[in-house]
Amino acid sequence: MSDTSTPRATFFGDESFPITWEDGQEELFWVHDDLHIPNPVSPMYADIGGWWLKCDYMFRRFGTPFASDWLVKVINGYVYTAAIPAKAGLTAEGFEYGARYTPRVPVDPEYANQIGSYLGWTLPYYADNFLEWWRGRLRPEIERNFERLDGYDYDGASLLELAILLEDAIDVHDRHWQIHWVLNFAQFSSTTALNAAITKARGEGDHSALMGRLQSSTENRNWDSLRELWQIKEKVKNDGGEVADAFGKATATDVLVALRETEAGRAFIAEQLEPYQAVYGYKSMWAHEFSFKTWREEPAPIVEAVRGYLETDYDFPAELAAVTADLEAAKAEVLEGVAEGPAREELSAALALSLKMNPLTPDHHFYIDQGTNARVRLVLIAIGRKLVEAGVLSDPEDVMYLRYNELRVVMAGGYPGDVADLVSDRRDEREDAYEVRPRDWVGTATEEALAFPYWALWAFPEKIDRKPSESDDIVVGLPASSGVVEGTARVVLSPEQFDQVQRRDIIVCRMTSPAWVVLFTKISGLVTDAGGMASHPAVVSREFSLPAVVGTSDATRRIQTGDRIRVNGSTGQVEVLSRAGEDPQASSATNATLAAASL
Repeated sequence: MSDTSTPRATFFGDESFPITWEDGQEELFWVHDDLHIPNPVSPMYADIGGWWLKCDYMFRRFGTPFASDWLVKVINGYVYTAAIPAKAGLTAEGFEYGARYTPRVPVDPEYANQIGSYLGWTLPYYADNFLEWWRGRLRPEIERNFERLDGYDYDGASLLELAILLEDAIDVHDRHWQIHWVLNFAQFSSTTALNAAITKARGEGDHSALMGRLQSSTENRNWDSLRELWQIKEKVKNDGGEVADAFGKATATDVLVALRETEAGRAFIAEQLEPYQAVYGYKSMWAHEFSFKTWREEPAPIVEAVRGYLETDYDFPAELAAVTADLEAAKAEVLEGVAEGPAREELSAALALSLKMNPLTPDHHFYIDQGTNARVRLVLIAIGRKLVEAGVLSDPEDVMYLRYNELRVVMAGGYPGDVADLVSDRRDEREDAYEVRPRDWVGTATEEALAFPYWALWAFPEKIDRKPSESDDIVVGLPASSGVVEGTARVVLSPEQFDQVQRRDIIVCRMTSPAWVVLFTKISGLVTDAGGMASHPAVVSREFSLPAVVGTSDATRRIQTGDRIRVNGSTGQVEVLSRAGEDPQASSATNATLAAASL
């Protein structure tokens, strides 16, 4: 039997990607968190916003034998995360972020061998009951917290009152992320149980495509958001007149200007856009960050979504019906050919439980990943405005470039240096970091480290085993949503590029979040740098029946806007058929010659 702790691969830094290690850090397997934070992270979010800040709560509560904590190291501006093995006896001391939490006490080396029985004993109970807890107790708790934050008089509050509100918002954030991790692990267990039951009943093999289809849901806050947008689109389409004329403008900014110039347009904003913002506006392009404006602050993304729906005449009922039909077909397919008996009964029970939990994926994003982080941002921006009024900062967004304790000292008037210089330096550092190409992973990769259950979301261990493509025109990733499509690539790296996406484009991006769903109604395919089979772009692509390849690591570097590409969502391969500006016919002839030569 091989030693699972023997390194399969290591990377400790080089000239292009230097790394400063503290004692023991290089022994861990660190993954770039491009799933949530593909861009350089802001200091404030890294300090008080990160999902990793309450992971020790999850591992303690469930008694996991495979990890005791989940830590972060910011390397060249990017978030890297590593799991601390439960048997390692390591602590969180010496790590850069999360310093406001008490370091963990080293665990008993025998803990991992003993605690697994507790996990196996309690986890099915969580899976069986969590949906009831969520609807009856936990979601109402979250909504009560939101009600207080949303109703707060930010403009009328003093800086001192806002400082205390920030502490309350951090407490709310921490509590919501405790709920998140209980939900996440309960749902994770139901998905794992279904996968095991499928394998037991149907035999070994690749069931990932079927599993993906079975993770769809048709009643959740994501679909609610799309329904509301579709209804706004239908109102514009059917009413015509000045409002429809406004939506014919070239950009979302132009649309808003035109709407504000007419009485009908102003009424549309008050009766349609603002109510939508009040419910669905607590999200941004990247939910796991504080430095991106929310739709609550800036309605342009909502307008752009409606413009896209008008352009494609998006049919929400038909889209929902198609997803419903595919889910029903997948449910029938998974049971097809499985004989009556214990294996079928086990499969049916696992399927029912997993389907019941499916809505929790989009719903917890809505309430926690998006909604909670957005509200912490709004408190920070309110503080930023007060500091601008006091002449301390020049832009409310500057607060994102301070560390948590730095901001507290600045608010109290005790910061000894030049705050403007500090913010300027931090902004420059973050801009420089955008020029760095982060590596997928660093540190030490072992079989034991790669077995951490959550790494599949980041497409590990596949990325460790992946061989480089022999052709510059072939990009390899994971087959996330079946089907083949050819079209024009559109590389999208920022929200400012949303309005450049044309109908039938194939989006190539680092990662998607729920805020990107407004684009899924007009595109024909998707390619991402990040993500695994259960990641957001994979799940949503399957819901919209879009061929998709995820987890490529470098598609945004190797594919350019205007390239004609073929996306094979069944094999995980993306082929560049012609480069932007090339003659497609000449390129096709070259590709055919190369293909013939390889036979």
